[in-house]
Amino acid sequence: MNIIMLMLFFTLTISIILMTTAFWLPISYPDTEKLSPYECGFDPLGSARLPFSIRFFLIAILFLLFDLEIALLLPTPWATQMIPTNMLIWSIIILLLLTFGLAYEWIQGGLDWAE
Repeated sequence: MNIIMLMLFFTLTISIILMTTAFWLPISYPDTEKLSPYECGFDPLGSARLPFSIRFFLIAILFLLFDLEIALLLPTPWATQMIPTNMLIWSIIILLLLTFGLAYEWIQGGLDWAE
């Protein structure tokens, strides 16, 4: 019990030291652009009904797709202990499917930002 209290004390002490250091150490020079609520380039005072490019959504969907690829391939090192050839076949199928999809998007011009 004494060791647990000692570890808790050290953890709290180090955490408090790091928080106070992180609070007082940085020097900030705020300007008008950093203080504005929109740093992404949109005009906060303009109309909210401006057309929004669908390319933003396409890039977000592609990011999610490849993020899911990582989630699907993550358990493959543990699957090698079961049936290595079966795991290798499924991993290659997933990678080929996503590679063909990416090549198709590239050929169709979906990844070109400017037209």
